[in-house]
Amino acid sequence: MPSNPFSTQPQATRRELILRAAATGLALPLRSLAATPPVDTTSLVCGFAAGGTADIMCRWVARKLAPGFARVAVTDNRTGAGGQIAISYVKGRPADGAAVLLTPTSMLTIYPHIYRKLPYDPIADFTPVSLACVFEYGLAVGPAVPGEIRNVQDFMTWAKAHPDRANYGSPGAGTTAHFVGTLLGDSAGVRLQHLAYRGGQPAMLDLISGNISSVIAPVGTLNLHVPGAKARILAVASGTRSSFAPQVPTFKEQGFADLAHDEWFGFFLPAKAPKELVARLHAELKSALAAQDVIDGVAEQGLRAMSSPPEELGRLIADDMAKWAPIVRKIGFSADS
Repeated sequence: MPSNPFSTQPQATRRELILRAAATGLALPLRSLAATPPVDTTSLVCGFAAGGTADIMCRWVARKLAPGFARVAVTDNRTGAGGQIAISYVKGRPADGAAVLLTPTSMLTIYPHIYRKLPYDPIADFTPVSLACVFEYGLAVGPAVPGEIRNVQDFMTWAKAHPDRANYGSPGAGTTAHFVGTLLGDSAGVRLQHLAYRGGQPAMLDLISGNISSVIAPVGTLNLHVPGAKARILAVASGTRSSFAPQVPTFKEQGFADLAHDEWFGFFLPAKAPKELVARLHAELKSALAAQDVIDGVAEQGLRAMSSPPEELGRLIADDMAKWAPIVRKIGFSADS
């Protein structure tokens, strides 16, 4: 299998950055944080539908933010435009803790390269607070694909022979999952039609109904439909096997060496949030993400809860923006076209 020409940075470097972000502590005067009264109501805003990974992460964390950070903490799903509606909403809110954004990396680090006019600036319009989790994407096929197909190469051969059914769904156009599928097709010399959905769950419903052939989505989302042989996971897009699907080989193990693109979610406040507020929210998020019930709860969705200091999250955004710029240029995808 020919090597992928789009890779620009060793995956290990990015993994080290994430792990360093998670391991680094934040020295803060806890006495002053405790003396600040809680926010009245805070909304954890995500741009994807209820039941998806982002929504579930918000709901677990919201339980921990009240009554410490806020008297009431709720989840606010503002779907549409591939997450942009939620991000734009938080951008326009006061930086007082009433609105906290949870977003996947794609909306901040890939979208700037595919939209000529984004309604937000991922650096200038937001204040990083903490990582939320990291996870892997996987490729799954459903009943529209013959049962004897059990690996990526077999699927690529089948897709080439059946161009009218050579497609894959993803959680949205311009997401990491979208580009993993594009890179896969380019590496194998197969044209895979991309079908964008408002989240991984809607895509999976079409997969198990036989309406589409494959889906690239978080491993946890795929796992929900593996029992009963409704879906078969063929590969994970990570440097190593996922602990949530250890029986599934990576793309790298199957000859696609450069298809290793982990994903992360992060928490953000609007721009110019006061340092004291950022410190308070970070402390609460760090505690929430270390709670065993949160760790176990989000693990059911294939998410590894993981916090980080704000400055490390800021560096991670810059790192991923630089990583995706040449990949997008090579692919030539534009969301405006």
